[in-house]
Amino acid sequence: MANFDNFKEKAIEAVGTFADASAELCRAASEKTKLLAKIAKLNAEIAHEKGNVRRLYTEIGSIYYKKHKSDPEEDLAQDCAEVSAAIGRIVAKKKEIVALKTASDVVDAEVESAENASEEQRDDASADPPEEEKE
Repeated sequence: MANFDNFKEKAIEAVGTFADASAELCRAASEKTKLLAKIAKLNAEIAHEKGNVRRLYTEIGSIYYKKHKSDPEEDLAQDCAEVSAAIGRIVAKKKEIVALKTASDVVDAEVESAENASEEQRDDASADPPEEEKE
């Protein structure tokens, strides 16, 4: 019986130690989770601020280009020339799109006209039977 009491006492002691260790692990995991959440939040805020900086850089560049495209500072002359060339290509491509759409509208109108003429011919043919059938 003394062996059983001794075993029981050691088992209770081991369970207590295990419970303490489990509680410590849970506390450490909770702290680590809070730390990782804080880091993730800060990284998201940094990404948001970087987006703001990119947007503002773009806005500053756009304002500069509009004000100085005809007389840019020497170190920005090449960039302004490239922007002007790109804008020229965009305008040319937009004109090409309009021309293609106009041509497409003309083709659509010609097809529709041909279809209407074909329908009229079919209607005329079905309305009047051939001479041989009239008799």
